[in-house]
Amino acid sequence: MQLCLYQRDDCKLCDEAVALLARVRAPDFESLWIDDDADLEARYGTRVPVLRDEDSGRELDWPFDAAALREFLQA
Repeated sequence: MQLCLYQRDDCKLCDEAVALLARVRAPDFESLWIDDDADLEARYGTRVPVLRDEDSGRELDWPFDAAALREFLQA
C-alpha cells in the first residue's frame, strides 16, 4: 500500500488529518500539496485532505475519524 495525503499549505484540517494518521499509526505516507498544481487543485480543491492508496486508487475524503481510517487501511 502506497499512501499519499493530498493537502494544502496552512490547512488546519490537513494538520488534523496528519495527527490522526500518527495516532492510528498509519504506514508511511507521502504528502502532496495541491496549491501550485492546477490539475490537483481541480481534482482535490474542495475535498482536502484526501488520503489516497496509490496502488488501488481508493480515496478517503475528509472528514474521517480513527475508525474510518483503520477500515480504509485494512481494506
